[in-house]
Amino acid sequence: ESVMVSNGFISAGALKSVLPFLKAVKIDLKSFSQSFYSDICEGRLEPVLDTLKLLAGAGVWYEIVVLIIPGLNDGADELKRMGAWIVKELGQNVPVHFSRFHPTYKMRNIAPTPAETLLRARQLAADEGINFVYVGNMPGEAHQDTLCPQCKTALIRRYQYSILENKIVKGNCGKCGKAVPGVWE
Repeated sequence: ESVMVSNGFISAGALKSVLPFLKAVKIDLKSFSQSFYSDICEGRLEPVLDTLKLLAGAGVWYEIVVLIIPGLNDGADELKRMGAWIVKELGQNVPVHFSRFHPTYKMRNIAPTPAETLLRARQLAADEGINFVYVGNMPGEAHQDTLCPQCKTALIRRYQYSILENKIVKGNCGKCGKAVPGVWE
């Protein structure tokens, strides 16, 4: 089985044809704004949302990554709407990762994402009810850990791409026994 990394712009038929071969999928949700998709990506938001909804019902593990670009997709209203949509359409257990932008290629004129912007994005998503919200591209940031949604114990402690500690036992919190969604085999 394989892992697919995608921008989510894929037809339902093509996605369904590869799903049997996939263990997990990572979707880069660029923004929750059609104008961002039109102006920056030269694409459309709706097909990406349709892909996410299809994944939610497909039985394959998937996660969402949002690269937060200062001034382009970091508005509180947009992030709240995104969080509310995720909870309503996908459920509160889909992991959402907010990643720090670093200037490169065609966007060298934009400063890196401030830490406080990522922490605010994380808090807004958590306030909307998403259980597993992470901050990325900021080494040492505490919000890379997986917490039990029930007792808040740090179940998986991470530093960058390394797992420092794993307290999940047979798919459950090692402290309170709450089932923790994920691929644990």
